[in-house]
Amino acid sequence: MRNTILLGVAIVSLLGNACDTSKKWKPNQEMVAEGDEYSTLSGYAKRVMRHRDSTSAMFLSGANGILPKSDLSPTGKLNYFTPDEVFRVKAAFTPIQNGAVFEMKTSTERLPEYKRYGTLSFKLGDADLALTLYQNVEQLDYFFCPFKDLTNAKSTYGAGRYLDFELADLESPVLDFNYAYNPYCAYNKEFSCPIPPVENHLNVPIPAGEKNWH
Repeated sequence: MRNTILLGVAIVSLLGNACDTSKKWKPNQEMVAEGDEYSTLSGYAKRVMRHRDSTSAMFLSGANGILPKSDLSPTGKLNYFTPDEVFRVKAAFTPIQNGAVFEMKTSTERLPEYKRYGTLSFKLGDADLALTLYQNVEQLDYFFCPFKDLTNAKSTYGAGRYLDFELADLESPVLDFNYAYNPYCAYNKEFSCPIPPVENHLNVPIPAGEKNWH
């Protein structure tokens, strides 16, 4: 989930800004006014939509400096699939003993270090699937889950999307793809964003969460 507003606070390097998901914004649900816009939705869908409204307000007002000025729209919204609880699934967490620290590829030559921390095994329809969680070596309580699926380069960003976890989430883990979000590179090529490793390429479509920006 897009837990904090500065998931990619600009890290200036010779290669440009970094999409560092260890520092992200936690949307304040009170930012979205109560009303009847979502009165016909379930409680779960309302929570998802209000989270999205908060995120859209932050991005499209230019508050985080990610979108180019030409794309700013205080009244607009980011693009999402309709919330669907089919894509909110329980998972089993298996730690990876002595997981290797490696340099994760990014959209530039930047190579941030992550540790293979554990796997989340889950079932989606008839498919038995698993995703690897990576631990940021500079922030040990943060677990990063970049992934690709068969919607990429079609209805979703071609390079993949992200989910985030904290340690407490792993006690009874849930993969909620309705909160899958785009890296900053989907909006601004000036950023350097991690590319999902091959082991996190899902051979199924995940039509949930954030869609292509353009």
